[in-house]
Amino acid sequence: MTKIQTIGYGASGSLIGGKTLEPYQFEREQPKENEILIDVMYCGVCHSDVHQVANDWKNTIYPCVPGHEVVGRVISTGSAVTKFSAGDLVGVGCMIDSCQHCEPCHENEEQFCQGPHGQTMTYNGYWKPDPNFNTFGGYSENLVANEKFVMKIPESLEISAVAPILCAGVTTYSPLKYWGVTAGHTVGVAGIGGLGHMGVKIAKAMGAKVIAITTKDEKRNAALVLGADDVLISTDEKAMEAYADKIDFILVTIPEAFDVNDYIPLIKRRGALVTVGLLGPYDAPTNNMEVAKRCATVGGSMIGGTAETQEVLDFCAEHNILPDVEIIDIKDINDAFEKIKDEEVRFRYVIDMATLKNNPELAK
Repeated sequence: MTKIQTIGYGASGSLIGGKTLEPYQFEREQPKENEILIDVMYCGVCHSDVHQVANDWKNTIYPCVPGHEVVGRVISTGSAVTKFSAGDLVGVGCMIDSCQHCEPCHENEEQFCQGPHGQTMTYNGYWKPDPNFNTFGGYSENLVANEKFVMKIPESLEISAVAPILCAGVTTYSPLKYWGVTAGHTVGVAGIGGLGHMGVKIAKAMGAKVIAITTKDEKRNAALVLGADDVLISTDEKAMEAYADKIDFILVTIPEAFDVNDYIPLIKRRGALVTVGLLGPYDAPTNNMEVAKRCATVGGSMIGGTAETQEVLDFCAEHNILPDVEIIDIKDINDAFEKIKDEEVRFRYVIDMATLKNNPELAK
């Protein structure tokens, strides 16, 4: 069967320019009977894309075509697909498949797939990387995904802004839901960026009092506009002391290593702190004396499964929540990466993929 000739933006992994994204042509397999071929219209730019391209996690398979916040329309479907038809508006998040036989997969928690390779990520191949298998993500003309991993985009959500819900949205929604955040709770969101700004909006919609926690006073007004009830500057010792033992749940969205012990004193008795975004060690060991005397939980979380991803899309539609985005051309992606590193984006970049398809210089 003829393969699909595809243009994307990727990193070669070469010593010279390996961390720079540039036009890259590759082939996709035609969709199998349970798969869907999607015309990519918009793709969010996640901090994970920056880490993966730079091989910060030491697991990158090159060439690397990032992008796991994908919104587009169905081009064609395999013969066994029942949920979607050509022309449907759909989304794909961080995964495109899994073993679908293990316990987590049967419970729609495919992010914990216990199959031989783990879940199949939208780019970079399996969760347990195999140098002989790679997948290419949404910084491209099209995408192929298993039907179960394709989401219905609610009609009320603005198509150009919805993409980050498929990663940033579910990544923050999942722990807030699991730890039972509801009206009457006080929630702290540490780090007001791509993940954090969604955490503020979602926690507020769940009925919580939301405290935005940031190192930068210049983010105060932006956090209040997002819906935060108060802003706590974490470098202000007196302000931090005033919030000691008062926050039921803290969602930490800081993407780089930090000292978790700075935030533990804020946790209320039997409360919890959950870190998302950081996939690595904290800057310092956790002081379990501070954890134990509060009978607190210090945990971690990442993305969500297929059911939760559809659930957060529907939740955002119900509560009129959209990420704050800046639309960019694909040619500006390397500049966007640098600005993400320097925390200069408010709050999420989204690539208009028409700027890839309509570029005559990239014509096949």
